[in-house]
Order: sequence, then structure tokens, then C-alpha cells
Amino acid sequence: MIKLKGKAVFGGIVSGKIVFYSRDESVVEKRKIDNPDIELQRYEYAKSCALSQLNELYNIAVGDVGKNDAGIFLIQQMLINDIDFNKAVSELIMQEHYNADYAVAKTARDFSQVFSEMDSDYIKERSADLKDVCDRLIRHIQNKSENSFNVCERAIICADDLVPSETVRLDKSKVAAFCTCYGSSNSHTAILARTMNIPAIIGIGNGLLESYNGCEAVVDGYSGMLYIEPDAQTRAELEKKRIHEAKKKELLKRLKGKKNITIDGTEVKLYANIGGLSDIDSVIENDAGGIGLFRSEFLYLENDDFPDEEYQFYNYRRVLEQMNGKRVIIRTMDIGADKNISYFELEKEQNPALGLRSIRLCLERPEMFKTQLRALLRASVYGRLAIMLPMITDVEEIRRTKALIEETKRQLDSRNQPYSNNIELGVMIETPAAAIMSDRLAQEADFFSIGTNDLEQYTLAMDRHNLRLESYGPDHHTALLRLMKIACDNAHRYGKWVGICGEFGGDMSFAEVFLAMGIDEISVAPSVILPLRSKIRSLDVSGKEEILKKYGCAD
Repeated sequence: MIKLKGKAVFGGIVSGKIVFYSRDESVVEKRKIDNPDIELQRYEYAKSCALSQLNELYNIAVGDVGKNDAGIFLIQQMLINDIDFNKAVSELIMQEHYNADYAVAKTARDFSQVFSEMDSDYIKERSADLKDVCDRLIRHIQNKSENSFNVCERAIICADDLVPSETVRLDKSKVAAFCTCYGSSNSHTAILARTMNIPAIIGIGNGLLESYNGCEAVVDGYSGMLYIEPDAQTRAELEKKRIHEAKKKELLKRLKGKKNITIDGTEVKLYANIGGLSDIDSVIENDAGGIGLFRSEFLYLENDDFPDEEYQFYNYRRVLEQMNGKRVIIRTMDIGADKNISYFELEKEQNPALGLRSIRLCLERPEMFKTQLRALLRASVYGRLAIMLPMITDVEEIRRTKALIEETKRQLDSRNQPYSNNIELGVMIETPAAAIMSDRLAQEADFFSIGTNDLEQYTLAMDRHNLRLESYGPDHHTALLRLMKIACDNAHRYGKWVGICGEFGGDMSFAEVFLAMGIDEISVAPSVILPLRSKIRSLDVSGKEEILKKYGCAD
């Protein structure tokens, strides 16, 4: 038996036969050509063929994963039509007299290098799309047909990584699981796995060899383990785990419609964090009380130019309508730091995590910010909207935003476009400054939501993306809990409610201290809602002071 460890993307335990994804790699030679005009015509013909194919793939993907995730093929069409990309290819052909397939390959390599050096994981993942586009163009230039790939029943698809056009063409009814050597949680393989409930492991590394093709294997999508030719004992243990997890899921389903209330009668709201429209089904399926964090920056990350008012309005309206009157908290765009976008043309900063980001960027570019505010206000008549401001450190930032909102309302009045006057305006507590000044912030805001991811890294002065720092300091340092308690107390002093929207909120082992300090709402990934409800219903937090002392939050 061989055991390989990777990163779990979607839970589940399945068995099947390993099938390595095979692809025909195009061989590209570097040649000088005599007639660049003809070579450019070959490139233009390849573009038209590729665009036609991508449109077909988009229509297939809409049926499989919905419009939001199928949009990856619209992004690929944009890459093919990109002015800078086409200019670079054309110059290599017309000025340097290189063959078209080499010009495409070189340009794609150059662009991929630029993508890899960016801070944003989302942009880095676009390298896979660029490779997909490049291979497609080269196939058409070389007049080669696309490789067909058929899978057997219960196939565990293995590959170094899979590009979007490869995953969408697979017969998903035969795919038991995905396993890749590389990739990240933002990769298309990971997105497809989560959307279609297919167990998946990524980042297994070079140990995943093609020589395992045809081997029987079991995938544990909970722990991220791949067992190749497992022995009888391992199979029996995994089968027990599978049955146990299935029973847990069934038991959790019985909690739908139940209250999030402890044994002693302490109640808390459980909301969901989402990144876009495609997550709504999961929010409803898992019985969330509302949406505690809609990451609006994904509307910017998914486009190659600023999303206009109508596009944003459509997305916000759809979310509000589908939540059917439940509170929807939409965070204004949190761009900057690790979410940089080329078309924003932000200057390179020595430390972007401490630089021009989030609310600072919005206030520096008020016209751009007002476009988002107009879309939000217009959508507010279709549900219960709350707007949340990220990275607030000072009262003046809230006041300036309120002034922009009033200005935006006057613009909508002049257009005779309706909006609600019952919109809550909240702020994220994600810096020590915000927690320390929360008594003053609470007098301006309607609610707080504690962004524990950033609050923890700024409090401990530790980059949360730096794996080398994981061994330093205890998990969720007492200092973090104390700052959360300060914010919670100040919110309640002024009659405001307070929630958590960071990853820490889903940590079951800290649920009792969250309730003891008076957290009113916890927003987590949709799949965590029912397990967290189960945990809450098992707790007794009547001895709040003792619990707070236990976690170092009280003397």
C-alpha cells in the first residue's frame, strides 16, 4: 500500500481506479519565416476557431456548474482578445519574423511570468487559463485535433493539474474523485469539485506517478489522503469512516429549521460567507440565517475591467432576491494587499498589506466607489441589505463614506431610481486600532463584524500566508480574544450588534468563548453552519465569567 498526502478540497471517501489524464503536448519549434503576412493570417484563423470552441465549452459548462463558474471560458475568450497579448504575438510575427505557434508560446510564457509575480492568488491561477488558451491556439495553428479522453466508471482522475477545458469535457457521472500534483484551492479543478460535490485532493506533489495508472485506490477527501492499493484493514477503516461521516450528515440535516441556541438559552445567529451567486444554493441548502459576508471584490477579480453599475446591480439584486428577506451583508470591495488587479494600476508598495487597500482605496477613488454604492442602493429595494466597510481604523472613514452615500442617494433621486432608507451600515474590526477605538466607531456604525484573519495577523505581527511562521505563537493568541472582547463590549454599550466573519468563527473549540463574550452572529462557510449549530446546541454558557477567565479574556 502507498499513502500520499495532499490538501483536501472537498470531503468524501470514494474508491475507484486511478486514471491518469493523458494529453497530447504540442511540440513548438522556433523558426524564422519568409512571409509574415501569411503567418499572421494563420494566427488570426486559429483565434477564430479557438473563440468558437470556447463559446461551445461555455454553453456546456453552464449546464454543469452554472453561469458563474462557467464564466472561466468567457475569461479565456477575453485573454485571446486581449490587446496586449495580440500586440505581442503580432510583433513577434511581423517584426521578428517568427512562426506563429512560437510567437504564441513565447507570449504566453512571458505573460505567465508576470502573473506568477503578482500577489493575488486569483491572478496567479489565471496562468492555467493562459496555458489552456495557448495550447488551443497552437493546436489550430498546427492543424491538430483535440485529444479525446474517455474514462471508465468510478475513475479517480489524476494529473499534474487540470485546465478548465479538460475538466468540463469529462463525463462527471463516471468521475469518483480528482487528485492533482499541483494546483490550489482557487484552481478550476477545486472549484468544479466543490460545485459538483466530487471528493478532491490537490497539491499531492511529485509522488503521484503515472505508473500508478490502473491501480485501485481510495480517496479520503476529509483528510487529504490517497491510498493506492490499500490493504484490507485500511479499506475496512475507511469504510467505517465513510459510514460515520454519512450518518453525521444525515443527523445534521435534522437540525434544519432548528434554533442556534445553547442549553442555557443563549441564542446566536449563524450566517454564511460567500464569494458570488454560485454559492447561494449551498447557503440555502445548509439553512443559513442570512449572508454575513458577500465578498464583492470577486466581481472585480473576475473581470478584466471595472465592473459597471448595471453588472454590479444585477449581482447584488440576485443575491437579495434569492435570500428572500434574510439579511445580506455585502462588504464593499476589499482590493489591495493580496488581492491586486492589473487594471486598477496600483503602484507597487513595499508592504501592500499595510498600504492603499480596501476603504482607503475606495475613498481615494470616490467615483469608482460611488459606482458600487449606487448599485448597492438600487439593489436594496429587493431585500434586506446591510453594507459593510472593510479595513476601518478611524471614525472619519465612516463619516466620509456616509457623505458619499448621501451624495449617491441624491444622484439616484435625480434619476427617479428607488432605494431603501433602512440599510444598516457596519464596519469590520480587523485591525488593533479598530478594536481599541471601537467605543467611538460604535457611535457611527450600526454593527461590527470581526474579521479575525487580518485582526490576528496585525495583532501578532505575523503574515498569515507565511507557512514558516505557523510554529510561532499559540493558535488564536489570547491577545486576539481580548481585542474581540473589547469590540464586543463597546458595541453592546451603544446598543449595536457584533458578529464574526473570519475563519476563526468556524473553530468549534472556541464556540463557547464567542458566546460567553456576547457575539451575536457568526458567519462561516456554508458547509460549517449545521456542524456549528450542533456544537452550539450542546453548550452551556451560563457560567460566562468562568469561561472568559479560562480563555484569558477576564481577570
